[in-house]
Amino acid sequence: MAEKFRLEVVTPSRLVVSDEVDLVTTPGSDGVFGVMANHAPLLASLKIGRMTYYKDNEAVNMAVSGGFCEVSNNRMTVLAEAAERSEEIDVERALRAKERAERRLQEAEAGREKIDLARAQAAMARALTRLRIAGHEA
Repeated sequence: MAEKFRLEVVTPSRLVVSDEVDLVTTPGSDGVFGVMANHAPLLASLKIGRMTYYKDNEAVNMAVSGGFCEVSNNRMTVLAEAAERSEEIDVERALRAKERAERRLQEAEAGREKIDLARAQAAMARALTRLRIAGHEA
C-alpha cells in the first residue's frame, strides 16, 4: 500500500477537502503535475483546470479556478479561488455561465463593446472545466 499524505483544499469561503490521499494531479501554470508522499518542497501557481486526488484506488475529480499550492512535510495545501468536487457542480449554472461567456467573447470579437477579453476567456475556461468535471458535454 502506498504511503499517504495530507491534502487540504481551501477557498475563501470554505474548506473543500481535508483528507489523507495517495496521489494528487493538479493544473499548474506550467502544466499538470503530480504529488505523492515525501515529495520535495514545492510552491506553485495553479491555473483553471481539473484536479484529481486518489485515495484507496478511488479517484475524486475537482474543478479548480486558479490559486496556489504548497507542498512540504507530507502535506499539500491548495489555496484556490474556487474549487468544487464533481458531484457539487451545478450543471445548469455552469451552462448559463458558458452562454454568458460566449456572448461576451462574440461582443469582443465584433468590437461592439469594450470587453475585458482576458476576463471573458477565463469565464469560458471556468465554465467548460466545470462542465467537463461534471461529466456534461459542453
